[in-house]
Amino acid sequence: MLHVRLLTYHFSDNFGALMQAYALRKWFLRRGVEAEFINYHPRYVEEGGDFDQPLNPRKWRKNLIIFYMKLTHLHRRLFGNRAQIRAFDLFRREVLGVSGPQLESIKDLAYLDDCDMLVCGSDQIWNPSAQRGLDPAYFLSFGRASRARRISYAASFGTSTLDPVFRREVRDMLSSLDGISVREMSGVGIVREVTGREVVCVPDPTILLGDFAELLQDASSVPTGHVFCYALRTGQVIGEVARYVGEELQTSILSPYNSHRRWAEIGETIYPSPVEWVQYLSNATFVVSNSFHGVALSVILQKPFVAVALSGRKKGLNDRIWNLLDQLGLRNRLLETADKKSVKQLMEQDIDWVKIKKRLGSMRAVGSDYLEKELAKMDANTNNDN
Repeated sequence: MLHVRLLTYHFSDNFGALMQAYALRKWFLRRGVEAEFINYHPRYVEEGGDFDQPLNPRKWRKNLIIFYMKLTHLHRRLFGNRAQIRAFDLFRREVLGVSGPQLESIKDLAYLDDCDMLVCGSDQIWNPSAQRGLDPAYFLSFGRASRARRISYAASFGTSTLDPVFRREVRDMLSSLDGISVREMSGVGIVREVTGREVVCVPDPTILLGDFAELLQDASSVPTGHVFCYALRTGQVIGEVARYVGEELQTSILSPYNSHRRWAEIGETIYPSPVEWVQYLSNATFVVSNSFHGVALSVILQKPFVAVALSGRKKGLNDRIWNLLDQLGLRNRLLETADKKSVKQLMEQDIDWVKIKKRLGSMRAVGSDYLEKELAKMDANTNNDN
């Protein structure tokens, strides 16, 4: 049996991150490939990591971000919903199959290439963080003890442009990869410009899999008929849009808890497990979200939805949703303002799910074709070695 190791943000208490991790591993498992996650969880991603020259005034902004992340993480662990935190841990252990100690340094990964293929992706693994910059681990720049094939699947820079300061570093680290695929067309442009290499634009793993039936088997305990509002990063605009939809449908608004929320509650806050999150979305009458995966799952599960664009400094993150909706012919469902008339028009506008299903199928075929070809190359190398 072929053996694949996956490297992504499987550790985040974020519903979208866990769904894309679940979907990518499930795709491999359904093809008879042994697939497991490398339990890489660097502290800088959610806990901030170490301060950088704390007495250097030029580093104040970076260290302020680290301090904020430390406080947020500590607050969630001390005062967060304990049942939900346990549910995230349980999902990682029992559904994603994550095991072994938490690895915090690229040095810990040196001997983890004892497999047939290493895959990095999806999610924003190539988005430079303010506190760390780029992490070579997410470019598979570790260990050379084996002939494991190294590829990316739907990796994202999280923005439409790459800061020039990272160009050389990205070019050097991408040289570690035998095959490159990204999630957005903007990522295709970045890779081609920086490296001149061929790169494929493939769909997010959630779309690649396109089937969450196993997580929806026992949804009877989850209510139906509500507006599901999944807000990330800001409550601006999306809160008003959700309230318009709730008023129009005369139904309740349910919004999953976000540990980073610094905005007024939108409807009723709920504390679902990752599985329940999918079920709440599936049982909703309407979905309002500014999250890529909130929109992606709405499309996969054929739920009427409105996508809400982020503004200001976060505007670059809209590229992910734009790219998806463009491919589906649904760009008009992305709103930048809480205009009641526009919201009502979208609510009254039926989505041609037959057409959307065909387009999703075409996108899925691109992703599957890329991975099947990489598996074939890996299989050929294995047979040659034998």
